[in-house]
Amino acid sequence: MRKNLLAFLLLLSFGKFNAQSLYFPPLTGNAWETLSPDSLGWCDDNIQELYDLLETNNTKAFLLLKDGRIVLEKYFGTFTQDSAWYWASAGKSMTASLVGIAQQDGLLDINDPSSDYLDTGWTACPPDKEALITIRHQLTMTSGLDDGVPDHYCTLDTCLQYLADAGTRWAYHNGPLHLARPGD
Repeated sequence: MRKNLLAFLLLLSFGKFNAQSLYFPPLTGNAWETLSPDSLGWCDDNIQELYDLLETNNTKAFLLLKDGRIVLEKYFGTFTQDSAWYWASAGKSMTASLVGIAQQDGLLDINDPSSDYLDTGWTACPPDKEALITIRHQLTMTSGLDDGVPDHYCTLDTCLQYLADAGTRWAYHNGPLHLARPGD
């Protein structure tokens, strides 16, 4: 809690955020527009303190964007811009964001049965129980699927067993959520 408060206070100390036009980096290459903290009227004196806090907490990389442009970019230890790192739970936020965009664009509705998109038989549940599972249930880990499986990342139907009706219990179970990822 104290660390989060410190990070929040550091961001506040940067001063007023000036509106800029949004920037989207090109789809090819690795050129990305940047802005300096000075150009935004931010306080450079606190940046090192932020980096120290991040390094103390074993952060591997830190990027701060303003309207799509890189303002701060820092890598720690042996980690570099090209280093691979497992996203873990950060991927859940990205998945939820992409599914939300897909819903906003009319490509899906999170209240639709998951079988509308994954076809029937994507679980080992009885068909009437599988039909109760929606995209929302997958995103909120309330699918009702048994989380007592040996591999929480398994997305095979044999790993997705009925335990309770969808929406009646929460369980940390990555398999059903991974199936909600766009592109899978």
